[in-house]
Amino acid sequence: MRSSRLPPDLTANAIARAVEVRRASNRDLIDLTESNPTRVGLSYPPDLLAPLADPSGLTYDPQPLGLMSARQAVAREWLRHGRTVRPDRVALTSSTSEAYALLFKLFCDPGDQVLVPHPSYPLFDHLTRLEAVVAAPYALDYHDAWRIDLASVEGSVNPQTRALLVVSPNNPTGSFLHREDLHALVGICRRHDLALIGDEVFFDYRLGSAPDAVSVLDQDEVVTCALGGMSKSCGLPQAKLGWIAWGGPDAPLKETIAAYEIIADSYLSVSTPIQVAAPAVFARAGEVRDQLQTRIARNLQSLTDACGRWPAATMLRTEGGWSAVVQVPAVRPEEDLVVTLVTEDGVLVHPGFFFDFPREAFLVLSLIVEPGGFDLGVARLLARACGSAG
Repeated sequence: MRSSRLPPDLTANAIARAVEVRRASNRDLIDLTESNPTRVGLSYPPDLLAPLADPSGLTYDPQPLGLMSARQAVAREWLRHGRTVRPDRVALTSSTSEAYALLFKLFCDPGDQVLVPHPSYPLFDHLTRLEAVVAAPYALDYHDAWRIDLASVEGSVNPQTRALLVVSPNNPTGSFLHREDLHALVGICRRHDLALIGDEVFFDYRLGSAPDAVSVLDQDEVVTCALGGMSKSCGLPQAKLGWIAWGGPDAPLKETIAAYEIIADSYLSVSTPIQVAAPAVFARAGEVRDQLQTRIARNLQSLTDACGRWPAATMLRTEGGWSAVVQVPAVRPEEDLVVTLVTEDGVLVHPGFFFDFPREAFLVLSLIVEPGGFDLGVARLLARACGSAG
């Protein structure tokens, strides 16, 4: 017996089964989906997490929104992007996923709806379902660059809609929220009394030209939540610290934060040691972030060059984050292609349907993979996907 909030079919899909078989046979597998920065050969300062041993972490002083010292450190992180966030408008969470769960509890009753972008990260379907909330899609369109289909957003709103979710830069399309789109989305939120949630975990990683890229906090007309975390900004997914930066009109925002505090007080999930350590970790995280930015730029250029040698492959323009999307000939279903890449070529990539691309065939790659494996994996991928069409 289990909750209907869980997927009805828990069996592994064909791709997962192929990966399991490949690994069980001890044959090499180049994982071009690797998104864990601690497993891609970066040089971490050995004492980066030494502040976790600070004796202050032995004192338990539960604060629903988090320790003020850590919230002040998060506010200073926003200053790196030229934005001022008040520490009293910062709430700490154990992860971005937890932040979503708490915000869905805050804004929604069971059966209510939140708007989510497609294509985008498939985790939203699970997180909304676990909170008994409906994820209603709106479209991102590609015309030499990804942009929000504003008509699709407006058309997805119904009386049960409570929040609009924006990911900037989006995973996997790499598209930032642009200033004119923010203005239009704020108008939609005002007309329909929606909260605006901005997932900005990849905001540090800009790749292409996006001069008018903005944060959801670059307006104060509607209640707004901007999400971030150490997982991406510091390359420390194991540190388990996320945050919500709040924005919007003073009166409704004050009420919203007070209501959120009741929810957060019921969980108190963020550990004291990571809160105490946060200021010191942030101060040195640039050493890891710089390596990630160098790796991403290097692999993006390598992928661009490789696709240039295969006319049948098209690398879609990206503005930020650490994923890339390659369109290949749709001569076979994406799942069949990815399974063949695993079984015959020893290369794992994500198929586009994992991210709800509207058609085939798209492949999604991580740009933080170790360069040698990345280049070899890309070469095998393009030869398999484009060999008969190149």
